[in-house]
Amino acid sequence: MKIALINENSQAAKNSLIYETLKKVVEPKGHIVYNYGMYTAEDKAQLTYVQVGILTAVLLNSGAADFVVTGCGTGEGAMLAANSFPNVLCGHIVDPSDAYMFAQINDGNAVALPFAKGFGWGAELNLTYMFEQLFSGESGQGYPKERVIPEQRNKKILDEVKKVTYVDMTEILQKLDLELVKGALNGEKFQEYFFENCKCETLANTIKRILE
Repeated sequence: MKIALINENSQAAKNSLIYETLKKVVEPKGHIVYNYGMYTAEDKAQLTYVQVGILTAVLLNSGAADFVVTGCGTGEGAMLAANSFPNVLCGHIVDPSDAYMFAQINDGNAVALPFAKGFGWGAELNLTYMFEQLFSGESGQGYPKERVIPEQRNKKILDEVKKVTYVDMTEILQKLDLELVKGALNGEKFQEYFFENCKCETLANTIKRILE
């Protein structure tokens, strides 16, 4: 699985800690982590949480990433922004039980974490435990066991609802403010990682035109 890490500007200084912790947990499981930044608070490309949502949607809709780990000060803004787009199901994760139940019950493809609120002593341990539970095995298996069938049924229903309530990602990008979108895709490693992994030619061509 290709896992993308995205940090917005207010919490960019923690990128290295989050990246190393995530890699430590998921790489032994065979997953690959792509760090899209921000890498430091001084990066030229400054991402707001709204742009985090745009970048998250671009990566997931194109197949350049299978899962996105992101967040902001509280995690709420990044979660709301990500869920504004089609084919993104982003959960707000605070502790290991949140991570496990989101993976097993909701079977989403992105999480937003609070990287300021409650991020104090022992924060790296909480990150480790959350990532361990989030990527503990096959997701969508249900929890508890007696709720597996209705939970899996509800997830399928939600997926069908989102197909109706959201329009195509290419259409969205063409209607959004151009500078807002370019700012979201202007990270140091974006073009290298994105075009290497993108599976959607239509979206790739749209991104190329945006960045020209």
